[in-house]
Amino acid sequence: MTALRDILIRQIAGLGPIPIADYMTTCLLHPQHGYYTTRDPLGRKGDFTTAPEISQMFGEMLGLCMAQVWMDQGCPAPFTLAELGPGRGTLMADILRATRAVPGFQDAARLHLVEASPVLRRLQAQCLPDPQFHDSADTLPDAPLFVVANEFFDALPIRQFLRVDTGWRERMVGVQDGRLAYGLGPVTALAALEHRLEDTAPGQMVETCAPAGAVMAALGPRIAQHGGIALIVDYGDWRSRGDTFQALRQHAPDDPLAHPGQADLTAHVDFEGLALAATPLRATTLTPQGVFLERLGITQRAQTLATALDGAALQAHIAAHRRLTHPQEMGHLFKALALYPDTAPAPPGFGP
Repeated sequence: MTALRDILIRQIAGLGPIPIADYMTTCLLHPQHGYYTTRDPLGRKGDFTTAPEISQMFGEMLGLCMAQVWMDQGCPAPFTLAELGPGRGTLMADILRATRAVPGFQDAARLHLVEASPVLRRLQAQCLPDPQFHDSADTLPDAPLFVVANEFFDALPIRQFLRVDTGWRERMVGVQDGRLAYGLGPVTALAALEHRLEDTAPGQMVETCAPAGAVMAALGPRIAQHGGIALIVDYGDWRSRGDTFQALRQHAPDDPLAHPGQADLTAHVDFEGLALAATPLRATTLTPQGVFLERLGITQRAQTLATALDGAALQAHIAAHRRLTHPQEMGHLFKALALYPDTAPAPPGFGP
């Protein structure tokens, strides 16, 4: 039993079942008991480890990609260098280190971070130079915008809809026998899901994420007007398919309803939805993380770093490279997508 579970049960008992999106928002961002508002969730002492925490090579490759795009677009100055959900600041620190030798890049960069967690903001301020913080992407400057988002969109609240013969029923969180339990709302017709009737059958579930669309709607016009790129790395696929709502606690899968406020809640990212919301930006081909990193030169970088290592350090380095790139590790589950102006050259690392 957690304090937040008691709060949710009382709320649902009084007001009725709530959508998955409301449950996620409360669990992750409750002011006193929310998962992100009360802790650093990363690393061995936390509940999960992201790619930047596995190896510096991940951030270095993304930094070089961003720098190449900046040069290809004429080296705009000044420009906004932004990250959505920066964690401990590790990824941005690696990006800044990797681009230190790119003439003019860091002098022109203005660092902006979109972060909801006060705990993580404090960590980011300790390791990054003079960041400007934002509660949402809406307040990012109207300027050339080079933004990276790694494992950001998977934590945004989703809604789930089960297709039935006559329409859709939304999956809800209610209370049964004193416990949180799933249920279904009434049958409804949804214009936003009309196109999903083509690729689903009764009994199948789809997920939507309105907050993700809102973020991309804020980024798209800025990048289209001023230039830049949105570089997104996350797990998911081109289109939402099935029930992907999940929890992770102490580095192991958990029942999403079992420990509200004490487990990370995520869902697979619908990359098609991100691309559509960012119109009129052009989207690259959705590319597996391993392929993307290999095209950017991660193996050559790994070989260079390995020359200064031996013993356990070398074995850990080899394991980190494998974890980031191998199809049976993060290499296939995680995908990369870039969105950029249709007047600009395609970013490196992506196929035709």
